[in-house]
Amino acid sequence: MPEKKDLYELGETPPLGHVPKQMYASLIRPERYGEPKDAFKTEVIDVPEVGPKEVLVWVMAAGVNYNNVWAARGFPVDVVGARQKAGAQEAFHIGGSDASGIVWAKGDQVSNVDIGDEVVLSCGQWNDDAPDIQAGADPITSSSNKIWGYEENWGSFAQFARVQYHQCFPKPKQLTWEAAGAYMLVGATAYRMLMGWAPNVVHEGDPVLIWGATGGLGVMATQIVKAKGGIPIAVVSDESKFEMCYQLGAKGVINRKDPAFTHWGRLPDLDDSAAFGEWMKGARAFGAKFWEVLGERKSPKIVFEHPGESTVPTSIFMADNAGMVVICAGTSGFNADVDLRYLWMRQKRLQGSHFANTQQCAELNDMVAAGDVDPVLSRVFPFEGGVSESHQLMHENRHPAGNMAILVNATKEGETTLKVE
Repeated sequence: MPEKKDLYELGETPPLGHVPKQMYASLIRPERYGEPKDAFKTEVIDVPEVGPKEVLVWVMAAGVNYNNVWAARGFPVDVVGARQKAGAQEAFHIGGSDASGIVWAKGDQVSNVDIGDEVVLSCGQWNDDAPDIQAGADPITSSSNKIWGYEENWGSFAQFARVQYHQCFPKPKQLTWEAAGAYMLVGATAYRMLMGWAPNVVHEGDPVLIWGATGGLGVMATQIVKAKGGIPIAVVSDESKFEMCYQLGAKGVINRKDPAFTHWGRLPDLDDSAAFGEWMKGARAFGAKFWEVLGERKSPKIVFEHPGESTVPTSIFMADNAGMVVICAGTSGFNADVDLRYLWMRQKRLQGSHFANTQQCAELNDMVAAGDVDPVLSRVFPFEGGVSESHQLMHENRHPAGNMAILVNATKEGETTLKVE
């Protein structure tokens, strides 16, 4: 039996269920806001206590997402300051909104997991007693909803993470810790976008246009569309990424940097006929390329959006009559123009979407467990130095295609379970 101590070094494992007083965590503090390489520092802090509906997880591996680039920079939100204004005492942020690990402690009202269970974690947190949820609202749309490891603290870049009971899902047994720690945020987000907005969900034979198809969201979307019988058409920025798209199930691939596409960015004013005509020329060229790689003259039933400002005008133009443009981010900017004539006369839908509810997370997790969706793990980092390096790469857009993970309590890559005494 391992010795019961107040602090365990990275690589050591406490006895199952023994919660030490302190832990190692990669922290962001407001005085370090700036470049991610400088913002994250490993420190020793107290392990958080769990409430009645909370779970403490021994983190084996953590995923990397863009939200903690924002957290490191303190922009567009000072996450520490925002929480302190709401009453939080901690003057630090522990990021990490994806994780795999082992249930180590739980509150007295938690019944869906037991100590020792191997789990993956989702990032949606909310108050079950919030008036809107009690009135029947989808919890992920609740005014109480927050993203764990970004808006809320005690994320996965630490030896222990504190989560709500409904964030825990069974770890797919075939996956390594690092692969299991990297897919839930992007996977469940993509699943809700594609399957959560009836009647605009993926049906057999539906063409679906997927922007950024080799990014974390895009690799999930391509696989989900394929598994549901749709026809994924991928958009990427370089022909070197084509093969990856085909391997993930894309029917065709478009290079958005094709010189024929001269129309990216904000929609020109319709009163400027020359500029608008040039924009339409580029948009029509993009539409013609979509038909070419699809192999027939059909418009996308769903456009999977996240670039935002640079692409939304094209997405609205491209979507089929009664089709949907569904968006979860604005990586190229937040001001997106819409030609309302296409929206109302062709009865198209522009739908915002944000992460996923518990059922959608479970359905995505089942697809991963069944092998229908792969995490597409591209690179794994050590805990020490890896948190800052991975986010710096993401900040500079130099990260590899697919998803990245960080080993936390896992000591090496390739392990799928942990025997704990």
